[in-house]
Amino acid sequence: MQGRVDFGAVKQAVSLEAVLRHYQVPLLQKGRHRLAGRCPIHRGQREDSFRASLSKNVFHCFACQAGGNVLNFVAAMEQCSIRQAALRLQHWFPVGPPGEGRPPVSPRRSGPKGELVREKEGRNPPLPFVLTGVDHSHPYLVERGIDPATAVEFGVGFYARSGLLSGRIVIPVANAQGQTVAYAGRALDDRLPKYKLPAGFRKAWELFNVHRAAATGSKTAIVVEGYFDCLRVHRAGLPWVVALMGSSLSAEQENALLAAFDRVILLLDGDAAGRVASRAIATRLSHRCPVCEVRVPDGTQPDQLSLSAIHQLLG
Repeated sequence: MQGRVDFGAVKQAVSLEAVLRHYQVPLLQKGRHRLAGRCPIHRGQREDSFRASLSKNVFHCFACQAGGNVLNFVAAMEQCSIRQAALRLQHWFPVGPPGEGRPPVSPRRSGPKGELVREKEGRNPPLPFVLTGVDHSHPYLVERGIDPATAVEFGVGFYARSGLLSGRIVIPVANAQGQTVAYAGRALDDRLPKYKLPAGFRKAWELFNVHRAAATGSKTAIVVEGYFDCLRVHRAGLPWVVALMGSSLSAEQENALLAAFDRVILLLDGDAAGRVASRAIATRLSHRCPVCEVRVPDGTQPDQLSLSAIHQLLG
């Protein structure tokens, strides 16, 4: 990662609160401008070892002794230099005057819920980095029926290094142009949240795997709900599959879908929510293209089906 760095501009433009939101650090309010909780840097267990002052834009951990400003925090989280931390922040947040191609932004609180004020760009920006050291043959993937070849193709695997997704299965999410715009992090157990996504990422603006599916040349798209449903159907030899990353279809997802495909097969989960979502989406899309609803067996979802069962359903 290269480029010019204005350390002062970065510290002035990016608040510690915005960075904590980016890493999805769970902290409790301790006064009007103070937060406290477990340290995300050394992943400690003490509930109050990490302190953040939003008014001073600084942090300190009484356990690992880490402290400083936003640059120090990102450097500690990413295990990188201060310069590399500044470069990351320049890519993650608008830094510098509007005349330099970046929209004006106020990273401070604006409103009762503390939302960050951002210019709506209408798209998720491509990430300026790639996660390395991902284990594509982790036992969790084997348990979910994902072979190493599929994991490598999708970039899915266990991430053991420090950061927001440490100790999780990481799943790269790309836009229609194939640019990675986020990493989803799946917990290995029942801990919450089940999936972590970076703060500010708009899931409704993306359709998982649409770039690969469109590249097959198929005029028909298979639509599933989740990442692992998509991986499973892809492994079954049906690579024109996309995932909603949920059970609803946004306007942006609909446009991306119909820009690449002429016909849609819905293969949503076999539960009540999946049935309702399938009917609603089918009704909506039927005004624009032919739609086929495939009924997944009750109480199951596509990633739980055998490869032969998937072929039988999609016949």
